[in-house]
Amino acid sequence: MEDQAEMSFWDHLEALRGTLFRSVLAVGLLSVVFLCIKEPLFKVVLWPGQPDFILYSLLGLDFKMDLINIDISAQFFVHLKVSILCGVVLGFPFIIWEIWKFIAPALYDKEKKSVRKAFGLSSGLFYLGVAVGYFIVLPVCLMFFMNYTVSDQVQNTISLSSYMSLFTSMVFLIGILFEFPTVILVLSSLGIVDRQQLRGFRKYAFVVVLLLAAFITPSDPFSMFVLALPLYGLYEFSILLCKKETPQVEEEE
Repeated sequence: MEDQAEMSFWDHLEALRGTLFRSVLAVGLLSVVFLCIKEPLFKVVLWPGQPDFILYSLLGLDFKMDLINIDISAQFFVHLKVSILCGVVLGFPFIIWEIWKFIAPALYDKEKKSVRKAFGLSSGLFYLGVAVGYFIVLPVCLMFFMNYTVSDQVQNTISLSSYMSLFTSMVFLIGILFEFPTVILVLSSLGIVDRQQLRGFRKYAFVVVLLLAAFITPSDPFSMFVLALPLYGLYEFSILLCKKETPQVEEEE
């Protein structure tokens, strides 16, 4: 007799339902908190458009961006969306913990150690990606597009919705992309990929990184380059995390 009976399909669904419910509840509670602190929240969100932003101060640049609102309900829905987004960002470690609790029983003991390490690394990489997007990529994109005009007769007037769309793609999506080493570490621990395979795909990885950077950024060469550098650095970091070779499958008794 096994120490623990296997779970049925409906037991797995019930466990998944509990995982999703607790994750959504945590994000919902955090979102309510952010809804209640509107002024401090948007002071941080809109800071990259102000002249005292840390990157502009370090580079000695004088940059300022004024936003307008052209939709009567936009400010309310922007506040709601930003609160939910920040709830997901702040609740990310809890979400990862819930996912780990869900999949851990399906792993062998020898697999749990490496996968646990990957899940532990995921939160740090996510917040690193958020920081790179917020402090580097987003302000670089803002400076480029605010200073670019087709004619002196056309002035750049940015709407709040347009800024928030760029903010979301620059900050949240880059945080998600920084999870790539976590995925590679999990696949390596399961024997699916190894270090030699990743080294062989370097030239293809560089092309994929450029395509991802072009998809996330507004496709100007400078912001693409700024984002592509850390993304390719993540690929090289993933190679270091991988095992040297795929382990051989052990013969069953």
